[in-house]
Amino acid sequence: MATKAALSAELGAIALPEPDFGRDMSVREALERRRTTREISDRKLSLRLLSNLLWAACGTNREKGPFGVQGITAGSASNAQEIRVYVALEKGLFLYDPRLRTLLPVAAGDHRKLAIGKGQASFGSEAPARLIYVADVDRFAEAGFQEPGLRDPETQKAYYFVDAGLAAGNVYLAAAALGLGAWFHNCDKPGLSKLLGLGSGQRPLFGQTIGYRRRGNPGDIDPSSARRYSSKKDQ
Repeated sequence: MATKAALSAELGAIALPEPDFGRDMSVREALERRRTTREISDRKLSLRLLSNLLWAACGTNREKGPFGVQGITAGSASNAQEIRVYVALEKGLFLYDPRLRTLLPVAAGDHRKLAIGKGQASFGSEAPARLIYVADVDRFAEAGFQEPGLRDPETQKAYYFVDAGLAAGNVYLAAAALGLGAWFHNCDKPGLSKLLGLGSGQRPLFGQTIGYRRRGNPGDIDPSSARRYSSKKDQ
């Protein structure tokens, strides 16, 4: 893997704009429109849309959350915030830093195929972005409330699977509200572990494909819902 200095020179960090969902859709409407979409077009997402989706996954929503730690949009066991979200784009793979609201470069090149299970690769292969959910089990040791389950491997597993699902569920609702498609699925765990240089306490769990639905998908809504957050200044 390239050094941080080399990656910064090749890719550079990507500052994301402030999330902005507008006020055009109620929670009920978003829930009604929530669905899995496997057929997603190759149309690129604006930085605004990407920022909205990542903020929904695990963005900072209050300065003081449980146990004095910043709060985020997705719940986690004892506010451990052990789920890290990576983004695979055509030009590279990035780690989302919710506090800086920035994508930090991890690996250059197109690694979107690693963000989906090998038997599923034919679906959504042209989608502009795939999220990758990685559990950092070591963060349980830093949680504000040290209940016994945080040190039990089986309980830890239950916690990080649920917490990844909470983040992915938020993305589903955000995608529905923004007129986008989303699909939560398996990922190439060995391939990602190698690419990301993960240690024994870090585990890739799932991927989530996101983007504009192909025309004619069941449940399509007015694409102007997404265009509102895709102005040229956000590209």
